[in-house]
Amino acid sequence: MMYMTWLNNPMPMANLLGCLAVISYILTLLPTSLRVVFPALKKTKLPIQLLKYRRQLGVLAFVLSLGHAWLLIVKRNFDFFDLSTYRVYVHGSATFIIFTLLAVTSNDWCVKKMKKNWRQLHQLTYLAMFLLFWHINDKMSGHWNFMTPVVVVGMATMIILFLRRRWLERQMKTKPNIKQQESMQPMSD
Repeated sequence: MMYMTWLNNPMPMANLLGCLAVISYILTLLPTSLRVVFPALKKTKLPIQLLKYRRQLGVLAFVLSLGHAWLLIVKRNFDFFDLSTYRVYVHGSATFIIFTLLAVTSNDWCVKKMKKNWRQLHQLTYLAMFLLFWHINDKMSGHWNFMTPVVVVGMATMIILFLRRRWLERQMKTKPNIKQQESMQPMSD
């Protein structure tokens, strides 16, 4: 029964742009997580192609999210001088600010000028991942359309892959330290 309501609920253009932005964003996150969590995929074409076009996909995610935000601002006639507007849309606004910073610095000139700071700035994408998941669940709860489950499952999967990746990276860092400590201990007779 619920499936039928998804099919009968037409998707507004703002939501379509939001869904496409999330899908583009997920494609920017996938390569690194796939390479760490599933090392056998490291040499396959999918992660390599996604890595090759990661910046373009990230800028596309930003442009689509800009369209999403613009259409919602126009439709809902936001009052930017009312603080409650920001309280209601804090997760969407914060995610959009992060996307803006990432898009503006996704060029070779910024990579060269910012050096290590560029990498640190682009770590904000993982904060955006959690904020975006919160935004989708908060704003779409109660009125899903046919694309909402795809986006929710995609973001949840990315968060799980990210957490698994971080755990594996932490394990790899501590293993050499454990081996070094074991080799430094004197042999007992």
